[in-house]
Amino acid sequence: MKDTLQENNPRKAWMSLLAKAPEGRAATLLDGAIARPAFTWLRAPEIGSTMVRARAGATGAPFNLGEMTVTRCALTLGTGEVGHAYIQGRRKEDAETAALIDALMQTAMSQPLRTSVLEPLEAEMTTAKAARAAKAAATKVDFFTMVRGED
Repeated sequence: MKDTLQENNPRKAWMSLLAKAPEGRAATLLDGAIARPAFTWLRAPEIGSTMVRARAGATGAPFNLGEMTVTRCALTLGTGEVGHAYIQGRRKEDAETAALIDALMQTAMSQPLRTSVLEPLEAEMTTAKAARAAKAAATKVDFFTMVRGED
């Protein structure tokens, strides 16, 4: 089945960023940027599990790898925008923050939030990824074959 989302879908990008954010970091950035607006729950944060599927060698037949704990929620702002969130683990506050940011990104607050929340999150995550890659590269062993002069 073909994915109907565009490759450059901005909502997909910010939802991915919020789902991968370290615990409490998105909330800290959001609270530093704006006062949280009032909202109503469509689905209060709830913890459950979802099946993770995989493929052998990324091309084989799919199989059930196991279950993963997730927290999900949905809310609506007073102006009608709806925000959703699915976060790995048992993190109700992070799911609430992600859903609130998702809803606010659909309003006129999108550019200030992008500047004060999403861009710093992305920069921090890029830096952490580079640090992990550098640490892994430091342990890399290069094997090579020496040619002996016995030809």
